[in-house]
Amino acid sequence: MKNLPELIMEHAEAAPEATPICPAALLHLGKRAAVGEVLSLMARSGRLMRICQGVYMRPIETRFGRCAPSVEKSLEALSKLWSETIVPNGGGAANWLGLTTQNPVRSVYLTSGRNRRLHFGKHAGDLRHAPRWQLVAPHRMAGVVVRALAWLGPREIEQGLDAVLPKLSEEDLDELAAARTVMPTWMAGPLSRRLAHG
Repeated sequence: MKNLPELIMEHAEAAPEATPICPAALLHLGKRAAVGEVLSLMARSGRLMRICQGVYMRPIETRFGRCAPSVEKSLEALSKLWSETIVPNGGGAANWLGLTTQNPVRSVYLTSGRNRRLHFGKHAGDLRHAPRWQLVAPHRMAGVVVRALAWLGPREIEQGLDAVLPKLSEEDLDELAAARTVMPTWMAGPLSRRLAHG
């Protein structure tokens, strides 16, 4: 008969990359305290990775050894697990759009949930609670633009719009226009004037 660590590892290995492994989902294998203790021991031994309190993932075997699962896949899985929106922060969005050359020192993501620190092996990231307007159009270009403009702030909104709007498709512009209803006035006003003048 297999012991609890073997059963948990079998469960982890059968799951796709970046599947969250939580004690509450393993209670069919053993009592809560025992499951929690085994998960903690498996994380210390490197068989599992502790992403944050109560959430583990299986490391991925590569030709270079064990490494963390894809951050993008992990965030997508955590978003589903917690029923939260999770998106890259405005600084990353501004860099991706070419509005800044600054590279963030630490990875920061915005969330509709609470603040958390995540660990993906040697890579750490922060989840920071953000207002609803900064989370619009998740994983869409319009949302990336909103977060980049939020990061630039009121003083640089005009220059940001000058740089970004000409690159957007009609669909992106329509989505951006629809998002004005939740934007702060300092962003919605200049955007409305630009869209009105084509």
